[in-house]
Amino acid sequence: MSGMTLADLRAISSVATCGSFRGAAKEMGIAVSSLSHQVANVEKRLGIRLFNRTTRSVSLTEAGEALLLRVRPALDEIDMALLAVDRLRSTPAGLLRLNTSEGGAQRVLPLVLDFLAAYPEMKVDLVTEGRLVDIVAEGFDAGLRLEEVVPKDMIRVPLGQSESFVLVASPSYLQDKPRPATPGDLLGHECIRARLPSGSLVAWELERNGETITVDVRGRLIAGSTELSVLAARRHGGIAYASLRSVEEDLAKGTLVQLLAEWTPPYPGICLYYPSRRLPSAGLRAFIDHAIAWRKVQRNG
Repeated sequence: MSGMTLADLRAISSVATCGSFRGAAKEMGIAVSSLSHQVANVEKRLGIRLFNRTTRSVSLTEAGEALLLRVRPALDEIDMALLAVDRLRSTPAGLLRLNTSEGGAQRVLPLVLDFLAAYPEMKVDLVTEGRLVDIVAEGFDAGLRLEEVVPKDMIRVPLGQSESFVLVASPSYLQDKPRPATPGDLLGHECIRARLPSGSLVAWELERNGETITVDVRGRLIAGSTELSVLAARRHGGIAYASLRSVEEDLAKGTLVQLLAEWTPPYPGICLYYPSRRLPSAGLRAFIDHAIAWRKVQRNG
């Protein structure tokens, strides 16, 4: 197209619509001389005049009419496409893909449902899997994971829900055994290990007053998940190491008893994270803002 740009086509269309360079220049917010020079350069590159100019009027030549007959519908389509993109940028609409773990999904489900109620044009695909994935490579808008495992190059938005792993056992299991008073005492107990989706065993990490230790506990049972280890503890199989959320009801009912509570303090929980190199879409931006507002409500509630 002889080096012609979209701006050139818009200039020609504007001059034809206004019937003057002065009116078109005012509409476009540029100097009359600049517009006249731009159109003249286009005509020079094309090797044909597009406008008949007199001191009183400007009108399209046959070549100009033929050009705009084809170009104007295309310009209208481009304008409609840009409006659609701008709408997606400025108005939360479309699909938001979030990656998290099964346990994380259960924690953030109230937030997601609250977000969908606030933004009826949004959809959320909440994908759960045990492994930590590259959310950029796998096409996710954001992830929801424990803050300690989020990659360093991500922007993090803590959701303000603290977590805690606790040690529990049933009263029946403890009936004829001394309760552990120190982490070292765990070595004399049946400890139910749990296996992560990655295949590795859950580490029993304990902390008190800034001191952190990992106890290589012993036990005859390795469970395929922390949920299964809790079930075994309920059935008097030994001591389990599990999230506080998963055993809160048991502790309230007395079916399980917490051990070494001073060695299992809370730590930062799940956070929302997304790439620092990518400008958030309108949908993700709305979800981020909603998560921050939701976090404040949860704290105050």
